[in-house]
Amino acid sequence: MCRNIRQLHNFEPPATSDEVRAAALQYVRKVSGSTKPSQTNQAAFDEAVEEIAQVTQHLLDHLVTNAPPKDREVEAEKARERARVRYGRAG
Repeated sequence: MCRNIRQLHNFEPPATSDEVRAAALQYVRKVSGSTKPSQTNQAAFDEAVEEIAQVTQHLLDHLVTNAPPKDREVEAEKARERARVRYGRAG
């Protein structure tokens, strides 16, 4: 599950609220051990996702770096190439 959490800091354009929420959702799924909570736990699950998304956005808004922002397309292509090498796919 946590493989789906991607670095969100120092990208151009910056991470969207959807990306931040998706990372929070993956985190809560991992910590809770559940991808789909029971009806009894749904409210607590949803509340945790929203709170973690808010804290994550706060963190991203306050981090400082001197490094130039990464280009999303360049980083995505690097990831695709790593996957091709890892899984032996030719293009």
